[in-house]
Amino acid sequence: MKKVNIYTSNTCGYCTMAKDYFKEQNVEYIEHNVSDNADARKELMKMGYMSVPVILIEGEEEAILGFDKDRIDSVLGL
Repeated sequence: MKKVNIYTSNTCGYCTMAKDYFKEQNVEYIEHNVSDNADARKELMKMGYMSVPVILIEGEEEAILGFDKDRIDSVLGL
């Protein structure tokens, strides 16, 4: 399985949907909560993003912005 990182915030509904979907599909992920972690917020901004969720999947050059289920399925082969 490919390594998955997701940048989230405490008030983001799409972040919750993405995390719930990963759990349903048994996809392990590492969460970086920008509400609770200043370093995660800095990392996200350094990548040029100001909104969440931002999903990074190993082997993909471009991040997935938002909860794009079809693209997630395609990249992970679900």
